[in-house]
Amino acid sequence: MSLEIEVVEDPARACSAMLLGACVGGGDLVLTGGSTPRDAYSHLASALRDMELDPSGATLWFSDERCVGPDDELSNFRLVKESLLSGLNGLPQPEVQRIQGELGPQEAAEAYERELSEAGEPRFELVLLGLGPDAHIASMFPGQASLSERSRLALGVPEAGHEPYVPRVTLTLPVLANAERIVFLVTGEAKAEAVAKAFGPAAKPDPSIPASMLVPLAEEVTVLLDPAAAARL
Repeated sequence: MSLEIEVVEDPARACSAMLLGACVGGGDLVLTGGSTPRDAYSHLASALRDMELDPSGATLWFSDERCVGPDDELSNFRLVKESLLSGLNGLPQPEVQRIQGELGPQEAAEAYERELSEAGEPRFELVLLGLGPDAHIASMFPGQASLSERSRLALGVPEAGHEPYVPRVTLTLPVLANAERIVFLVTGEAKAEAVAKAFGPAAKPDPSIPASMLVPLAEEVTVLLDPAAAARL
């Protein structure tokens, strides 16, 4: 396992460069929700347009989803559609494997498992994750049973451990770890304590710190931080 922490002024732009390489290389990518990833996706769309690159060989998956319709303001798919896909302006579109959150947590998780299995449980070129102020990742929250799941590919999460408190679907730790590279994109002082607990020198796997459970399972982890998020390292 390799862990690299990078502190930069604009983590979203740095992240977009990583996404660009994976996207035009035709890889399988896992995307996440959140305001900072939204900025990274917008930068990615601009770069693809400016360089007239073809992302159609890439397949986009999702780390998790809220159990809402694809047009709901809480939908991670909607966020990606608005910030990335709609910004391609006539370029070929990547393949998108969205989680059908509107089916409800259990049925949507089962459907996503089938899609992953039919795709041969792909090894992802890049998995992008955020970090909650409670150190949750995807929709795996502190102390929840999902963190000990090792056989399922996706799980329904009937009760979210953080706002917005709507049911979720999440990929499991072994699936997220099946990647050439995992990138955490984290900004802001409110995340500094979680960053220190998950990635600091004293960090060790702890179910109360979900991100710490993924790091030992992964091959390569890059943590992109702004100075505020890195303040307690």
